Amino acid sequence: MKQFLKKPAALILTAAMLISAASCSGNSGSGSASSTTTTTTASSESEPAADTTTTPAETYDSSGVNGTPHDEDTDTENNTPDEPDDTEDPSEEKYYLPTEDNVKILGRTFYDESEGTLWIAHSASAIEFTFTGTHACADIVGDGAASGDPDSRARFAVYINDERTLDKMVEDERMTYDLFYSETPEEVTVKIIKLSESTSSTFGIAGIGVVSENGISPTPAKDLKIEFIGDSITCGYGVDDEDKNHHFSTMTEDATRAYAYKTAMNLNADYSIVAYSGHGVVSGYTDNGKINTSNLVPPVYEQICKSYGSTNGYFDPATPWDFSKFVPDYIVINLGTNDSSYITKENINEFIDAYVAFLKQVRSLNPDSYILCTIGTMGSNPGVKKGMNAYIEETGDTKISYLAFSQQSEGRNGLAADWHPTEATHIESADKLTEALLEIINGAASDNAA
Repeated sequence: MKQFLKKPAALILTAAMLISAASCSGNSGSGSASSTTTTTTASSESEPAADTTTTPAETYDSSGVNGTPHDEDTDTENNTPDEPDDTEDPSEEKYYLPTEDNVKILGRTFYDESEGTLWIAHSASAIEFTFTGTHACADIVGDGAASGDPDSRARFAVYINDERTLDKMVEDERMTYDLFYSETPEEVTVKIIKLSESTSSTFGIAGIGVVSENGISPTPAKDLKIEFIGDSITCGYGVDDEDKNHHFSTMTEDATRAYAYKTAMNLNADYSIVAYSGHGVVSGYTDNGKINTSNLVPPVYEQICKSYGSTNGYFDPATPWDFSKFVPDYIVINLGTNDSSYITKENINEFIDAYVAFLKQVRSLNPDSYILCTIGTMGSNPGVKKGMNAYIEETGDTKISYLAFSQQSEGRNGLAADWHPTEATHIESADKLTEALLEIINGAASDNAA
């Protein structure tokens, strides 16, 4: 059943889209609707560091796409989710909750039923929907990071029919964005996608409004599903800042320009990305040779996400993830780069043992998935292949293999912030991974011999 929110009156739309509802969803945080309009036009692998020099996120000219702050002091009236009334004027704005009935959800998310808000956490996590109509808007809700350090705020983008039309940092508690406008009805596919990772910040989608006779529908599921588990490389750390001497900022992090997302697009696959900058299997990144057990992926793999605190008061990132919501055909693990800052020839068995344990953990939760172990973009770690082979020998699991990425070259492709890969390097990695997965899909698995 569609979850539908009624509003007392349609929006007044102008060609320039200068007038926008203060709350697209009809919610004021607890199920009420704003009746006030506001005129605001917007122009259409290391641990994150606090002291940074960055390139700000690009704002796309979206021909009248608006960002309107939500006014908590406006008059409200109660609106209860209901079925659309077929007798209503099709030119009236209708409002939908971001549930699986209405949108396709990509990546690990948390739906707050009490607030009607879908919290988007991980890199490239997204919603997609289609409609035929003249207008679409969405309410975007910020977490604790929205009012904090600009380098930690969530970054998101909007795609209309596969074209990026909006690229924004979440810096308000609540903001309404007009996503699409046309004077005549058009068939439209909308994607709202998170570009930055979960540790620094998340954001919520509190509702979607459309002028459409038939409402909105989730985009169709793809035949192929891939999960990517990784670190800052997978997150697209610094990819928008090609200066190796600059440092972490969510403003320059863009998962859509990184190898994992590109590989999913190459293969026309649905995807889920679970990745955290500076994290490892036995040790996170360390600059003093001492083990860093604060930044490990295995302890947080089974929960929705990891947050450094921005989600406090909004949702619990440690909420267990329901693995039945996304059952991947293939799982790509790209971990071990940060461990290399701790691992030596003398203690490499620590990594091997931890890697074997993590593979067992992943397999127990994904019994039918094929696992591809990868490493190499920012340097090799021999423990990855040794750990995989030890796992195969111990378990007899044959649905697993190994892929070594080519190491990045500053002379060939340059370097991004903190010596991370540029988009050119990510494209090379995506092409290699795409080829390897196609070989596996077609029955010729990559080498998994010792």
